[in-house]
Amino acid sequence: MSATGTLYIISAPSGAGKTSLVKALIDALPQVRVSVSHTTRGMRPGEVEGVNYHFVDRPTFLGMLERGEFLEHAEVFGNLYGTSQLWLEQTLAEGYDLILEIDWQGAQQVRRLLPQAQSIFILPPSQQALRHRLTNRGQDSDEIIERRMREAVSEMSHYVEYDYLVINDNFAHALEDLKSIFRARQLQLEAQQRRHGDLLAELLA
Repeated sequence: MSATGTLYIISAPSGAGKTSLVKALIDALPQVRVSVSHTTRGMRPGEVEGVNYHFVDRPTFLGMLERGEFLEHAEVFGNLYGTSQLWLEQTLAEGYDLILEIDWQGAQQVRRLLPQAQSIFILPPSQQALRHRLTNRGQDSDEIIERRMREAVSEMSHYVEYDYLVINDNFAHALEDLKSIFRARQLQLEAQQRRHGDLLAELLA
């Protein structure tokens, strides 16, 4: 019998490096998937429909919300984001670990509905480093960067609500920290009993 996958919530302020870390993590651990959220925000250069997000207009999103299709949803910087509940349940049932990249508001919703979910918060090493990363992306105006910095301070205050805390000072070290969390969880007794039931029965025969 295969083990049911674990749901992981990963949150971080904009510019903390979450997206790059998650991409490297799923490249390194084939049993991990990342949830593709629906969003009403516009597609950025380099993004791909169905890979980065499912891009929908506001009426479509609100219709899905009214039909109860989202496990969680939130409004961030005037844009709506939501996670498909059906896809999430199917992916976990297939034995994959699943990452939700959501903000602290969405994380609170998911923890209420699925208290067994594991949560990770990623922090930058300093406000100066965060501002530097936001500026170097070259995607936002100075006004938007200032707004993101103000929002980041508010977002970071919610780190105490999470199970794990990763500081992204050195990318390689932060990635190893993330891998360690996932690997340790997979070695817990219940997961191993379900994954290796036949072997355990043979050893004790």
